[in-house]
Amino acid sequence: MAILLRLLKFLGLFVLVLAVIYAIGRPTQKWLDDSYSGVREPYLQMMSPTAVTLRWQSEKAFAGVVRYGLKPDQLTKTQTETDTGEEHEIRLSGLRPATKYFYSVGDGVKNQFKGKDFWFKTAPIANQKSNEPVRFWVTGDQGYPNIIQTQVRDAMLSWVKQNPRSTKNKPALDFWITTGDNAYRSGSNDQFQAGFFEPYKSILRNTPVWPTYGNHDARRWVFFDIFSFPTKAESGGVASGSEHYYSFDYANIHFVMLDTQDSSLDSDDDMLSWLKKDLQQTKQQWLITFFHHPPYTKGSHDSDNSSDSGGRLGKVRETVLPLLEQAGVDLVFSGHSHMYERSDLINCHYGESSTFNKNMVRSTSKNNSYKKKANTIAGNSGTIYTVIGSSSKVDMGPLNHPAMPHSLREAGSMIIDVTKNKLSAFFINNKNKVKDQFEIIKNVKDGVTTQSCSAA
Repeated sequence: MAILLRLLKFLGLFVLVLAVIYAIGRPTQKWLDDSYSGVREPYLQMMSPTAVTLRWQSEKAFAGVVRYGLKPDQLTKTQTETDTGEEHEIRLSGLRPATKYFYSVGDGVKNQFKGKDFWFKTAPIANQKSNEPVRFWVTGDQGYPNIIQTQVRDAMLSWVKQNPRSTKNKPALDFWITTGDNAYRSGSNDQFQAGFFEPYKSILRNTPVWPTYGNHDARRWVFFDIFSFPTKAESGGVASGSEHYYSFDYANIHFVMLDTQDSSLDSDDDMLSWLKKDLQQTKQQWLITFFHHPPYTKGSHDSDNSSDSGGRLGKVRETVLPLLEQAGVDLVFSGHSHMYERSDLINCHYGESSTFNKNMVRSTSKNNSYKKKANTIAGNSGTIYTVIGSSSKVDMGPLNHPAMPHSLREAGSMIIDVTKNKLSAFFINNKNKVKDQFEIIKNVKDGVTTQSCSAA
């Protein structure tokens, strides 16, 4: 009995020691994961017609200075930080819409980065009747630094060079959006440097990035520290008051970014309550939405499996999709499944794959050209759903979801071109081949009209 008591006492002491180590270790590990010691080149955030946020990192602490102007050798305006540190963040305001600016960053005495390669172009004025052509890049789960990531990046750069934009003086890309998992495997600051900021640094210095929050990003604490988000509607839309979800406008497009990882997906909670308000106010011609967890997939994840990803795939389908479709969403991007999957123009499918039927398909097309009658967003007129999760790795899966007939076990990314009433999409694999493409054209007399879900 005495031996047993001594053993229990020892075990109790052992558990106490472990608890102390854990209590001390958690903040220490958090600090280590939050920290990156080194140089991080400039990257652009929260672009609008009259403002942009510039971020970068230096090895030594100082108050950052941005000089900017219309020519690389005439940087006549200056903005200075109020705080001193290695991480730098400066918001430039009072800019001209749709205008190219050159910039340098440094400490006010020595420029850390400068020259003709450091520039940005502000967004055009947002308007549903805008004639401004828009081209943006979409990647998904691209945060794993390897040869596939490099190939996908270089294939896109080669494709846009071979397919230049019709309008002169336009950058190769207006902006870049991800579908999440921006750094593998656990989203530490060092992993963001290796898997995101280093391989894409030449793109980031000119191209604003809007990253989606993924489950690997959520494994540590740095995502919301290293990126800046328009919580006060600085780039359009309705103020969300949260970095987890927000919206922005660009030319004639309204973009909605949702957090399907950590935010509640219940209809009466904060995110979806905000979503309803935001969707009600937009008058744009196009509506595009991004989030990480796909409502339809049979790739490396299964949207029919209620335990997959904590049931969030099914929850997105049940609570988010009805709101988006009623508001007239044209195109939805997600990631998470490391494949490429795409639907036709569909509507009203909120159950498991076995409940999908032909009445939910609003339009199919042999030449992948989908037509809508309305010239702007129109409720329940059909949505194309895409899964882009193969920008740095490709996994296995049956790819047999009936709602996603255009599916490929291919690495790649997507380029979207929008001009007036026409949206064109190109899935470019890591060998610079267009393996899928489609278009949506609005204001077509015999195009798809609105249809209630009771008819599906």
